[in-house]
Amino acid sequence: MNDLTMKLEADASPADQEAVLAGLRAHNRRFAPDPGWRPLTVLLRDAAGGIRGGLMGESGWEWLHIEFLWVDAAVQRRGYGRAMLALAEAEAVRRGCRAVFLDTHDFQAPAFYQAQGYEVFGVLDDYPRGFRRHFLRKSLPAPDRAT
Repeated sequence: MNDLTMKLEADASPADQEAVLAGLRAHNRRFAPDPGWRPLTVLLRDAAGGIRGGLMGESGWEWLHIEFLWVDAAVQRRGYGRAMLALAEAEAVRRGCRAVFLDTHDFQAPAFYQAQGYEVFGVLDDYPRGFRRHFLRKSLPAPDRAT
């Protein structure tokens, strides 16, 4: 393997990045089924159509991963965050998800998520310096098969 080279590439092409992902996916398929990742987005819009909040995530392997949840400061504490989270969780159940996971920092919303039934399963101290990153999860109810 003396013919291999290694180089830090700050501007790797999308094709090169996709080659790395394709290799990882091929490796993963040897051990786990295709996750079937599907994006899940909830948007909060004002009367003019402007974005005042949103939730972005993806479902796969029977889990919902919430990547981002944001509510404009001008409309916070009115239940919009709870409502977006509930809508995303309901869609996740509809998609067959068993649980949800996400992360948040001290200066963001760990108490908010815990009030919605999420439990901390890990903490990364000093990320960023002086703060903690919290990893949370929540089990979802089984879909109602009677309807």
